[in-house]
Amino acid sequence: MPLSAEGAENVVIATTGGTYEKVLREEWFEPFTKATGIEVIAVSATDAEKRAKASAMVQTGNVTWDLFLEGEIQAGSQRHFDITEDLTEFCKRYSQNIDLVSDTCARGGARLQSTATLLAYKPSEAGDNPKNWADMWDTERFPGGRAFPNFDDPWRVLAAALLADGVNKEDLFPLDVERALRKLENIRPSVELWWKTGDQSVQGFRNGEYSLGQIWLTRAKALQTEGFQIGWSYDGAFLVGDRIALIKGAKNHDNALKLVAFWLDHPEAQAKVCERLSCTPPSRSAIGMMSKEAQEGLPSAEEMDSKVITPDAEWINANMGLLVQRWNSWIR
Repeated sequence: MPLSAEGAENVVIATTGGTYEKVLREEWFEPFTKATGIEVIAVSATDAEKRAKASAMVQTGNVTWDLFLEGEIQAGSQRHFDITEDLTEFCKRYSQNIDLVSDTCARGGARLQSTATLLAYKPSEAGDNPKNWADMWDTERFPGGRAFPNFDDPWRVLAAALLADGVNKEDLFPLDVERALRKLENIRPSVELWWKTGDQSVQGFRNGEYSLGQIWLTRAKALQTEGFQIGWSYDGAFLVGDRIALIKGAKNHDNALKLVAFWLDHPEAQAKVCERLSCTPPSRSAIGMMSKEAQEGLPSAEEMDSKVITPDAEWINANMGLLVQRWNSWIR
């Protein structure tokens, strides 16, 4: 049964734009509008810009967005809770839904998808390709420019540097920030781009600016779908994801919750998004709706256990101020 659009006619959501937003629009926003009559207005911004703008909106009382996509780790922080509505009551309707993973709906937002930040590379014609972060630092064996993210959660760059420096993944947290920065000095001359958006992260692959980069799996998959030759490794990949957060004081509050509910209630929409972006949806049945090829493109159970790293969100959030301060001082 279609959801009712009575009382309001739109909802505004902030995303990181580009291919990611295009897929969400075609497989989630447009079907939602067709079912409800509620128009979804998408605005694009970097992750740092989204956080800053949402915070400013709440502080001034001039809230023009309703929802924004936030990283899994940040969505569990007090800073996030201060500017978003507590969805605990909304989430009660999903507490007995065994098709959804246990933490799909939480105080800080509803899970959109899970993916990985990982090492991506332009495949070598000789077949000798990088496999881990130590290879990323080996500029003699794997020549070419590098790319790393530069935004307000630098933990993933620091963690990659520590893994490249020989730290075992079991001993990664708490991060040794100074050791990581010393290791980053070794590769800094080869970094052609410190990217701030997902689209930026893949543009350099398109134009040959660099051949190895730390990027999101969703962006690497989108680039591959375009027909570009790109490979990636799950060895030392960091498990991350996005949540859909509701901003305090949202003008289209009810419509915003309808858009969130539509996502959680429609595994077929989740399947179509993750089919195209190579992500893991929150619905177990959605995974089964994805093609065999798409399912095989996700990390295997063995890779999840032995290679993929789940970051220590509690430590990262507790130390985020220090991490950002030290990072900004170094990157300048």
